[in-house]
Amino acid sequence: MRTATYFFIFLNLSLALFEEPAVYPLPFLATSVLEVLCLLVFLGRLTHFAKVTLHNVFWKDTKNICIMVAILLSLTDLAIYGVLRLYDVRSIRWSRIVRPIFLINFAESRQIRRAFRSIRNTLPEITYVFLLFMFSLLMFSLMALKLFGERSLQTAEGLPYFRNYLDIVFDLYVLVTTANSPDVMMPAFDFSSWYTLFFIVFVIINTYIFMSLFLAVVYNNYKKHLKVMPGGPCD
Repeated sequence: MRTATYFFIFLNLSLALFEEPAVYPLPFLATSVLEVLCLLVFLGRLTHFAKVTLHNVFWKDTKNICIMVAILLSLTDLAIYGVLRLYDVRSIRWSRIVRPIFLINFAESRQIRRAFRSIRNTLPEITYVFLLFMFSLLMFSLMALKLFGERSLQTAEGLPYFRNYLDIVFDLYVLVTTANSPDVMMPAFDFSSWYTLFFIVFVIINTYIFMSLFLAVVYNNYKKHLKVMPGGPCD
């Protein structure tokens, strides 16, 4: 039962690779039949679990409620998508986002739930570091707007350079990953090589200091919550 459950969970999650839009699209009938098959297996597994569990215990377990709601939402979305498709109306399969619920909430996935709860409990404790990072990013973006916004600089594509605050925030956010380095600073460098100091200071503070601090906080708190997480048979 455990192997079959994991197989159909994997099959259900893999359908996103073949449903429109996809790189390797399959006919809608094929993916819908496979999805209905997976949902029937999940429903059968849930029914089997209800037969061997006390009635009050089964209905008080939020995991079972989540699985039933996910099955109902998936079937509803599939039916709506199929009807709209008959009338040549383009729509989006919004129920894809509920598919990981099956992986998390079945009884066989106890270790995944423990890891998920550790991540959930870690999030509030990393909020302060994240807010400090966002404050630093917003302040550097404001400084960049004051430094470059009035100098009529242009990118290599001929677009305005650092004149819109939100665009600056996005560009500097990408620069934290160094994905757009050094392209993002080349217009400023062509104007004056001294402007590279701004980007060097930004990378040192946000990439090497804040990202290291962020990683350390996430790792330490996740490890702490994983150690103290109860591991009872009903978790």
